[in-house]
Amino acid sequence: MPNPFPGMDPYIERNEIWADFHSALIDAIRGLVQPLLRPRYAALTQDRLYAVESEQPIRPEIGVVRTSTAAPAVTPAAVAEPDAPAIFEIWREEIREPLIQIVEPAAGNRVVTAIEVLSPDNKRHGPGRDAYLTKREELWSSGTNLVEIDLLREGDPTVRLSTEKLASLGRWHYLVAVTRRHPSLQEVYAIPLERRLPRVAIPLAAGDKDVSLDLQGALQRCWDEGPYPEVLRYAENPRGFTPQEVQWCRELLTKAGIRSACQTQGEPRPINNSRASSDE
Repeated sequence: MPNPFPGMDPYIERNEIWADFHSALIDAIRGLVQPLLRPRYAALTQDRLYAVESEQPIRPEIGVVRTSTAAPAVTPAAVAEPDAPAIFEIWREEIREPLIQIVEPAAGNRVVTAIEVLSPDNKRHGPGRDAYLTKREELWSSGTNLVEIDLLREGDPTVRLSTEKLASLGRWHYLVAVTRRHPSLQEVYAIPLERRLPRVAIPLAAGDKDVSLDLQGALQRCWDEGPYPEVLRYAENPRGFTPQEVQWCRELLTKAGIRSACQTQGEPRPINNSRASSDE
């Protein structure tokens, strides 16, 4: 089954399958750009590592005190025992997030450009976002170009733009931001749901011509090689869309011969307007 959407399929954004899609898209992007980089550059997949800690309640502990077997000579004073606390186990999990680094082997694998595909943890407050922003600052300080690909509707954008500048982009659902070091510029591709994903200019070292990443081609490669037609839940409504956008998704799925929520669940509950509608 072909991808029923002209661009990003919003049903892929489910947490249960996003990690698989994220890794597949990283591999597809590297596969597309690698032939364009030869012979001077190479695209390597690297991991960013961060730790997540969480608390899991176990049980309240009750202290049991055993007194001496010998009879006391005098009436003992009451002994105040510690109150029973709630006990928690601390779970520490290491999270690995892949990214692509374009390096120059002849210059000791100097990193020229980094390509990031954002994950849900990068867009919500916590260690995942902190690790991402810290790494981004390190890349910026080292003179590395950065390409940030945001195909997630939920969460806070990471793009280096004010709220006013984001609003000036018009109606959008997805973003790709290219931050160049020479000259110091940021190029933003604002993508509505109804449009194909863009061909993105990937910067290299100063004086070298950009290479073009066909992001829609990378998505299509993931779709063709992955399990997504079998695991996507088209019988549910996509989250975070206006009623008009949900209706557009229904019509598209119906045209493709796919059973959608309108055919299995009836009319959906009203959906709060999301970022795209607030920018109109």
